[in-house]
Formats: sequence, C-alpha cells, structure tokens
Amino acid sequence: MSDAHYEATYLVETPLPLETVAEVMAGEQSCGTFTRVEGETDELRERARANVVAVRDLGEVAQPSVRSSWLDRKGLSAASRRGEIVVRFPVANVGVNLSTLTATVAGNLFDLGEVTGLRLEALRLPGAYRKQYALPRHGIVGTRRLTGAVQGALIGSIIKPNVGLRSEEIASLVERLCAAGLDFIKDDEIAANPVHAPLSTRIPAVMAAVRRHQDRTGKHVMVAFNITDETDAMRRHADLVAREGGSCVMASLNWCGFSSIETLRRGTDLVIHGHRNGYGGFSRHPALGIGFRAYQTLWRLAGVDHMHVHGLGGKFAQADEEVVDSAKECLTALCDVDDRVMPAFSSGQWAGTVEQTYRAVNTSDLLFMAGGGVMAHPGGPAEGVASIREAWRVVEAGESMDSACTKHRALADAFSFFRKH
Repeated sequence: MSDAHYEATYLVETPLPLETVAEVMAGEQSCGTFTRVEGETDELRERARANVVAVRDLGEVAQPSVRSSWLDRKGLSAASRRGEIVVRFPVANVGVNLSTLTATVAGNLFDLGEVTGLRLEALRLPGAYRKQYALPRHGIVGTRRLTGAVQGALIGSIIKPNVGLRSEEIASLVERLCAAGLDFIKDDEIAANPVHAPLSTRIPAVMAAVRRHQDRTGKHVMVAFNITDETDAMRRHADLVAREGGSCVMASLNWCGFSSIETLRRGTDLVIHGHRNGYGGFSRHPALGIGFRAYQTLWRLAGVDHMHVHGLGGKFAQADEEVVDSAKECLTALCDVDDRVMPAFSSGQWAGTVEQTYRAVNTSDLLFMAGGGVMAHPGGPAEGVASIREAWRVVEAGESMDSACTKHRALADAFSFFRKH
C-alpha cells in the first residue's frame, strides 16, 4: 500500500456474488453511483475511484442478519453468504478530514440494498497520512508522569452514586478517594453538568480537595471531569479545569462527535479520557456496525489519550476475548510513532478480576477502574483500593492469590464479599 492510499476491511453479508457487491461498495464510496454519469471519465476514475483489493468467501449463513427492502423488491431470496472484503481508497479524495474519512469508509455502506449485513472491521493507514492527524498529547507515558504512577496498573474509581450528589458532596468523596490511594477518579458518563452539581462549582470544589491531598502527600490524583457538551461549552469547561490545576477531562465520544474532540485536542493540553458509551449500538450485532479495531483507529486520529474497553468478567455484553483484543489494539501503534492510548478497563471490576486481566493482556500499562469494587468494599473505599493494589502486586510477582488472601485482610474481604455478587 502506497502513501497515496488507505485500506478498509469489511465483513459483508449478501445473497449476491461477493465480488459484485465489493465493486458496488468501491464505486458508491468514491466517484461512482448506481450508473455511470456524464463527467465520469476514464481519467477521473483512474485517480479517484476506490478499488477492491481482496474478497474472501466465509460461507453461507442460516438466515439474513437484517432485512433489505431493495432485495425484496428485486425478488432476490437466495441464501446470504458472508465474506471479508478489502477496499483501497485514494487519500486525495478525503485529505486530512476525519469526519469525511469516516463517512467514506462507513457512511452509506450500511444502507446498501445489496447487503443483509455489513461491518467495518479495520482501517489501515499509511504512516505519512496518519501523522497529519492529531496524536495523543499524553497517552500512556504522559498519564504515568502526571499521576506519578511509574509502575504497575493505574488504579481508578468512578464517582458513585452516578448522579444526585451536590458539588460539595462530590468534593468530599473525592477527598476520601484520594486518601484511599487512587491514581485516577472520573465522573460517570451521565453526570456532566447537572443542575445540582454544575461544573462551574464542581470543578473548583473537587480540585481544592485534590490540591490539599497533593500538598500533604506530593501525589497528584488525576480527575477526569465529564465535560460532554456542545463544543464551545466543552472548551470553557476544559479551560476551567486547567485554571484549577486539573490534568484531565472526559468526553462521551459518540455523542460529542469528531469535530468536538478534535477542537478540544487543539485547544487544551489536558489528558482526554475517551468514553465510548453507546458503542454497543455500533458493534453489538456481529454482522452490523463498526468493530473496535476500526473504531479506536478513528478516535485515535482525533487525539484521545485513553479509550474505554470495558472489563473482563464484567457486567456488559462484550465477550472477554473482545475486551482483550480491544485493549491490545489500544496498546499497538498505528505507525512508526508512539500513538498508543491507555486502555481503560471498567464495568464490574474488583480485586477478583485483576488476575484474569493481567494474564490476558500481559501488561500493566492500563487503567483499572472499579466503582462498586472500591466503594462497596465492606471495609470502605480505602480497603477497596488496598485489595485491588494487593491483587495487582500478587499477579505481577507471580504469587498465589489464594495464599495472598490468607495474609491480606482487605483482599480476603473483597473475595468473600464480591463473589456473592
């Protein structure tokens, strides 16, 4: 693949010949439409048309994944087949334009009448093209530097209850969580700028607690304030976080959109914690939407520093294998620059999910977040954090978790309590 092209890989389901549908996809998402038009010269097609690189038949499916009225109208009722299709697109058609890049590799493809399923699985970008987009301002290395957590997994928690606490109550909870020994604290995704805890009062109150802890201990606890909003408001909120000495903001990526995150990245030096809530709507059906490999590639071009991947043995629908693959994608550079982002594990995490997490990803370059796993610990938040830290120490040292439970009360209490849930 030359620097003049990028490639997209799709899972496609159709009752038509896969090669035929592949050509329809290439034409629809470049210079063609359902019929050749005036002005679509051979010269224009030579430089602007996308081309099919590969088609691999994956076999027949028992029934179509989604209905197509177009196929119904055509009376095409043959069994659908699935295949992997790779399409190569000219960079010149897009330029450095993340929204249009996404519209090109996804966009109307999901609406094609010829398909009964279509999923964007991967994007392969030439290094020169990738480097024209934003890079993570901090990523793994910068997050460790800002928090002082130079070794081991970063341990984090989430403000609970998710909503309802007032600004002063949140600040008091943050003070307790800082004292408990956390590296990272974040707002819940549904708690951005509520009337009972507006960011205008919440940010100063919380950061005052963070600064007091830093003055006492020298430790800066990173707080990811949820500034999800329209673009101008997000910039104002980020500026307030910076003025108050904060180091991180969080945004609900799918609902802010690429433009907001790109504007935020250009306008702030803060860490951007990318929350993917709603991703299940893009990905949960195996034959429809956008797979995480492609999804995280697009958001990395926007310049995020952290990406949510859910958690092993957690409360959400993703299989553990998908969670592990997602984390490994975040930890893999897209090209020959360090554009890795820190995978953020969350959802039903506690000391008992540490061992399978470490064994699966074989690294501690991650953010391990536990809400209930910290705050619901029978000994309180400090014991919750202690149990998770001990679990990470045990697995990194290659020791026995059962043996450690006989020596570490907080860890033993965590296993006794959370296994019931």
